[in-house]
Amino acid sequence: MSKAILGFSKLSKQEKINWLAQQHFADPEAATTLLQSYWNTDAEVQKLHDEFIENTVTNFYLPLGIAPGFIINGKEYTIPMAIEESSVVAAASKAAKFWSTRGGFKATVLNTEKIGQVHFMYNGNADKLKVFFEETKNEFFTDTETITKNMQKRGGGILNIELRDKTHLIPNYYQLHATFETIDSMGANFINSCLEQFSKTLREEAQLYTAFTEEEKDIKVVMSILSNYVPECVVRAEVSCPVEALNEDKNISPEEFADKFVAAVKIAEVETYRAVTHNKGIMNGIDAVVVATGNDFRAVEAGVHAYAAKNGHYTSLSHAKIEDGQFTFWLDVPLALGTVGGLTTLHPLVKLCLQMLGNPSAQELMQIVAVAGLAQNFGALRSLTTTGIQQGHMKMHLMNILNQLEATETEKQQAVKHFEKNTVSHSAAAEFVTQLRTIDKARIEEDFLQ
Repeated sequence: MSKAILGFSKLSKQEKINWLAQQHFADPEAATTLLQSYWNTDAEVQKLHDEFIENTVTNFYLPLGIAPGFIINGKEYTIPMAIEESSVVAAASKAAKFWSTRGGFKATVLNTEKIGQVHFMYNGNADKLKVFFEETKNEFFTDTETITKNMQKRGGGILNIELRDKTHLIPNYYQLHATFETIDSMGANFINSCLEQFSKTLREEAQLYTAFTEEEKDIKVVMSILSNYVPECVVRAEVSCPVEALNEDKNISPEEFADKFVAAVKIAEVETYRAVTHNKGIMNGIDAVVVATGNDFRAVEAGVHAYAAKNGHYTSLSHAKIEDGQFTFWLDVPLALGTVGGLTTLHPLVKLCLQMLGNPSAQELMQIVAVAGLAQNFGALRSLTTTGIQQGHMKMHLMNILNQLEATETEKQQAVKHFEKNTVSHSAAAEFVTQLRTIDKARIEEDFLQ
């Protein structure tokens, strides 16, 4: 029997759940109960969530943790992080504490330009197209005035529009390449609206341009869309202190730690296999704050990884050096973020997270997010070059293992104490819990016999 259904989107939420439960689960009642158990108890909040996307049946929760004690440009922040991976929030908090007594984090927004493009096909003389563009360029600005009016009042708008010849890549392929300033909004809707007007103006003005032949007038717009690659919307985060101040670990000298740390970063700069994992660790911190503040982590991920490969070789986003006895660790990362519009004004927890950060501007949020990425990278590299990554990670992961084993609270407490001095693994935890249960069973039987 086919499981396809017509008009699914027109069903009520309960009807969608009923169909889903009946068609895809051996126990429809249990599936329905589970889906409904994740609904928000506040009907208005749940209605809001239902309308974020199409065909909503329930909510999918991520833990929201906080990493307190971040000193950024002399100001203290408590950073919200929405993420499911164990040890991430703990590592960020530990890095925040470490650097809070060593000058804190410094962050600088290097640029804030965003990019959009109109991709089109033109079959004609390239020089005539260039002349046409220069003669009609002002029309693109004029025709978008109703769209850009409010953005211009806030200090943003269209910065520039260029004609780019891409015929060496695809025959007849050209672009209108535009740059934008969107102030505190991420700006996707604003940019795309401008681009669609550009495409309309392009086609209309081409039809009126008397120097074009009929074939040249027939410009075919393929698509108009913003780019999530924003190499001119970049923020730098950094930390620095004398090498001798890196004296946190008694098992390694500050000098040896600094040398190993810098070497680890340099390896990530030249070795792609390492760079990918290195940057994934950075994104643990970045994505967690991006999600918590209602921004688009997929767009950020795509843009960041393109930036990491901008020179033709995928490399580390962070860098480190020792000069004149001073240790410096820094990160340059492209971040197109917003603090107004989208989920930032709709999602209750997003609004709460932004309030927690002091209702930052988009540029301030860029700095906070970059610092979270650098802190995460520092924590990972510190573990890798000293105790090894698994010691801390697996101890944080222990609770997940114990939950899988359906351990009781008493068993969890005993297990946590046991693995303070023993290596954590799934098999070791399972064996320990089994031993506890065997001992408890023997005690119960003994008590019964007495």
